[in-house]
Amino acid sequence: MDPTNRGPEEYGHDRSGDDAPPRRQSRDPLTPDFGHQTPQQTRAVQLISGDLLLTVNPVDGSEIESCRPGERPAPPERHTAEQRADRERAAAPPVPAGPPGPQLSLLERQEDRERLVRHLGRGRSVRLTGPAGSGRTALLDAVAADCADLAPDGVVRLSGYKRTGADLLHALFEGVYRAPLHRPDREGLLALVQGIGAVVVVDDLEIGGAPLQELLDATPECAFLFGVSPDVPAPTADSNLEEVLLDGLGRSASIELLQRVVERELTDEEANWAGDLWFESEGLPLRFVQAGALLRQRDDLRTGQDTLDTYDDPADMPAFGTAPSADGPLPSLGEGAAPAALLASRLSEAARETLRFAVALGGEVPHQAHLPALVGDTHADAALGELHRCGLLSPAGPRYRLAAGVLAQLEASGYGETADTHARSAAQHYTWWSGHPSVTPERAAAEADALLASLSRLVLGDQAGQASAAVLLARSAAPAFAAGMQWGSWEKALRSGQEAARIAGEVAEEAYFHHELGVLALCAGHLDRARAELETSIGMRGALADKSGAVAGRRALALVADRAGEPLPAERTLAGDEMPVPRDETASPPGGVPAVRPLFPRVTDTSAMLITHQEPMPPEKGGSRAGVLRGARRNLVAVGAGALLAAVLGTVVTLGATSGSEDPEGRNVTTEQSADEDEGENGVPADEPADAPASEDGTSGDGPSAPGPSGTAGASTSGTPSPGASSPGASSGTPSSGSPTGQPTLGSPSPTKPTKPPTTPPGQTGSPSETPTETGTPTPTPSESETTTDPTMSDSASGPAETVTASTTEDTTGSPTTA
Repeated sequence: MDPTNRGPEEYGHDRSGDDAPPRRQSRDPLTPDFGHQTPQQTRAVQLISGDLLLTVNPVDGSEIESCRPGERPAPPERHTAEQRADRERAAAPPVPAGPPGPQLSLLERQEDRERLVRHLGRGRSVRLTGPAGSGRTALLDAVAADCADLAPDGVVRLSGYKRTGADLLHALFEGVYRAPLHRPDREGLLALVQGIGAVVVVDDLEIGGAPLQELLDATPECAFLFGVSPDVPAPTADSNLEEVLLDGLGRSASIELLQRVVERELTDEEANWAGDLWFESEGLPLRFVQAGALLRQRDDLRTGQDTLDTYDDPADMPAFGTAPSADGPLPSLGEGAAPAALLASRLSEAARETLRFAVALGGEVPHQAHLPALVGDTHADAALGELHRCGLLSPAGPRYRLAAGVLAQLEASGYGETADTHARSAAQHYTWWSGHPSVTPERAAAEADALLASLSRLVLGDQAGQASAAVLLARSAAPAFAAGMQWGSWEKALRSGQEAARIAGEVAEEAYFHHELGVLALCAGHLDRARAELETSIGMRGALADKSGAVAGRRALALVADRAGEPLPAERTLAGDEMPVPRDETASPPGGVPAVRPLFPRVTDTSAMLITHQEPMPPEKGGSRAGVLRGARRNLVAVGAGALLAAVLGTVVTLGATSGSEDPEGRNVTTEQSADEDEGENGVPADEPADAPASEDGTSGDGPSAPGPSGTAGASTSGTPSPGASSPGASSGTPSSGSPTGQPTLGSPSPTKPTKPPTTPPGQTGSPSETPTETGTPTPTPSESETTTDPTMSDSASGPAETVTASTTEDTTGSPTTA
C-alpha cells in the first residue's frame, strides 16, 4: 500500500503476521473492556447482600439463599489515601479526544468559594443553589480541591443525578470502604456510614425534604456540599443546612470569559454584541462559552483553508490573537441565546450524528468508545471533543450529557425526527455489548444511564418490534447491573423490561422479570413486595411448565416465609413434574386418611333409637349356649346383615327379569299377609293383614319367610301360591300395646313373650325369601314391600343401636344349631 495514503490497515484492519501493529487502544482509561483483556467465560456472579447469598445468573435467573456462617465476608476496610485518589480520577469524566480546549478559570467566585470552605471546615453542611449553566460544577470542583485535608476520610465526590437517598448512602460506603462483592443491608449500612468522617460533595442533587434529612441523620460525622437547581424540593425546617445562592456573572466578567474562550481581544462590535447577550442571558457562564464557540466558528469561516494563499507576504498576516481584517456578520441575538442548532450545523457529520443519538436518548451521550460502532465511523470518538469545545456538553458523574437547554433547542431544529430509529440502533448495540463476556459489570454500570434511556424510549414507542427489542436489552443489562451492585439501575431495568414483556406478550420473559423483582425486594427487606412478585412469577412459570424456574421461585418464596416467621408454603407440583417430594412414610398423609364409605346409610337421628338390654340366660337353662351367644354377638349381626343383603339382591334381580311380562296364570299378588297356622296363639285372623314389623334379619318372627308388606309371607307346597296358605315356619309379630295399629313403637319396651322357635324341617335348605315351585327351583315371591323402603333395613345396618334376638334349636343329631 501507499505509505502516504494509508488505507484501513492503519487502524488494525486487514493486517496479519508478526509485523502487524497492535490495535489502537482506547483513549479512555475507563474502558478496560475494549482493550486486550482476557475474555470472561461466564457472567454468573456470587455476591453477599446482608446475610443472604445472591447468585446472579443471566441465563436461568438469580438464586438466593441464606449465607452460611463460614461464607460471610470479613469486615470492610477503609481505602487509603492513594486508593481514594485513584478512585477520584476514575470517577471523573473522560478527557475528550482531539485538541484540548481553552483552560477556563473561575471569575467573580472567590468570595463564594471561601465562604463554602469556611462552612465545611466547621462541620456544617451547605446547599449551593444555582440555575443550570451558572457554573456550579466548576465551583464545586474548586471547593473540593480546597477541602482535601479537612476530614480524616478525605473528600468523596458523588453524583446525585437520578439517584435516591439509598443510592447515595451505598455510593458513600463504596467511596470510603473496600468490600468487594459485598453489599450490606440497611442496618449494616447505617452502622458503617455513621463512622465516616468526610467532606461529601454531591452535584446535581434531586432529593429534598424527608429523604434528604434521612441522609443527613445517617451520616452525623460528614459535612455535605450539595449542588442543586432551584426546582429541587427544599429541605426540612430542622435540617440546619446553610443556603448559598449562586448568581450569574457581571458584565465585565462575562466579556472577559468570552475573550478567554475566543483566545483573542474582542472588537467593539463584538463587545457590544456580548453586552446585549449578557442582558439577555442574565450573565450565565454557559451562554458565553457557547457564544465564544460561535465566534471561533465565524473566524474559521472567514479565514478558510486558503489563508496562506490570501496573503502573498507572511508579514501581512494578522498577529496571533487578533481578529481577521475581513468583515463578517455576527450571529443574531437570538442565535446567541439559543446557539445549539447553529453550532451543530458547523460541526462534522459524526458530531451531528452523535447529537441525534443524544436526542434519542433523552440527553444522554454515549461513551466515546461506543461512538465508532454507533455512528459507523472509525474516527467518531473525536466527535465528543468537538461537542465539548462548543459548550454543548456538561459533565454528569463519570460521563457527559447535553448541556442545559441544548436538548430542547435540537429537538426544535429537527434532530428528534429519527429518535425512534436511533434509539433502537442504540438498544441493539447495548444489548450485544452488555451481554458480552469481556464487559465487566462495573463498566456496564457506568453506562447505565444511556442504557436505561434507550430502554425507556423503546417501551414508550409504538413502532413494531420496539417492545421485543426492549425485552432483549433489559434481559441483557439487568444481570450486569445486579453484578455491579447498582441496584437502583437494576430495578429500573427490571421494571422497564417487565412492562415491555407485557406489551410484547412474552410471558416467559415477564415471569423472569417478576422473579428478579421478587429477589431484589427480598434483598432490600420488602417481604410483602417480594411475596407478591414471586407468587406472580411462580404462577406464570407453572402455566408454561417451566420446572427449573418454578423451583427457584418456590425456594425464594420459602425464604420469604422463613424471614417473615410464617409457615412454609405448600409444595405444588406442576403439570408433568415428576420430581418426588420427600415425606415421612410413618406420618399421616397431608390430606388425612380418607374415610371408608359405609355400605348402608348411617343413622344420624338417635332420638328414636330402641336400646334394650339383653338379660343373660341362667346357667341351668342356657349353659354353655349363653356364653356362645354372648361371645358371637358381633358375628350374628354380620350374618344377619349378609342375609338381608342377599335377599334384597335376589329380589332386585327377579323384578328386573319379570318387570316387562304379564302375571302368570293362577298367580295372584296381594298385599294381604297369609295367616300363620298358629293363629290362635298370635291372635291374628287368617285373612286380616298384619302390620307387625320385620326383624333385623329381614323376617317377621323366628323362621325364614318371604318379605311382605308387614315383613311376613307364606311359602306354598304346591306349584300355585295361595293367598291363604301359610309357610311352615312363618309367624307374625305380637302387636305392641302402645300402638293403636298394632305396630311396635320405637323406644317402647320390647315384648316379653318369647318368640316361637323355627319349625323348618331338618335338612331343608333355601333362602328365606324363596318359594318352591313345581320344578323344584326356588323362585322369589314378589310383594309390594319389594318396591318400598323398609325402615327396619336401615335400622338393622346401624350397628349396636338395635338388639338382635337369636334362637337355637337342635337338629336330629342333637347338636345345637344357631339361627
